[in-house]
Amino acid sequence: MSVTTRPELGEFSSIVCLKSLIVGVEETLGAKATEIALINAGRSRGKKLAEDLGLIGSSESLSEVAQKMGQALGKNGTRLCKIDKIVQEGEIIKVYTSETVCSAGEPQGSPRKCTFTLGAVWGALEYILKKRLDGKHTESVLRGGKHDVFEFTTKWAINV
Repeated sequence: MSVTTRPELGEFSSIVCLKSLIVGVEETLGAKATEIALINAGRSRGKKLAEDLGLIGSSESLSEVAQKMGQALGKNGTRLCKIDKIVQEGEIIKVYTSETVCSAGEPQGSPRKCTFTLGAVWGALEYILKKRLDGKHTESVLRGGKHDVFEFTTKWAINV
């Protein structure tokens, strides 16, 4: 169920406004506190995403999960990012994203990390896989990567 709170403007606002919000919070709280807050906010969004998609505890393949998350977060969804693929390499789950809102408009070489986007993917995967995960942003389109890559390792199983 979608609730439109703005009948004329719709559900979306600009990346320019979001980036201004992030920079303002960084100037007020500092970079590390902002990073923690945005990742945790993203994780909350990810949990809600997993619920909305009916994927909590799903037995679907990572490829199917990537497709469903990609629809919800991509061009036909909230436009947070594109989910290009999700793969498991040994104990590590890698999520390959592009066109992330976090990297948008940043100059090449920028130290900007994907925080909210990382958190959203992280939160969704935790509830889909029913595992507490550790996550990190390991490759960036801002620093020579072809994708913004998020890597996750399992900490422990959770009951959801």
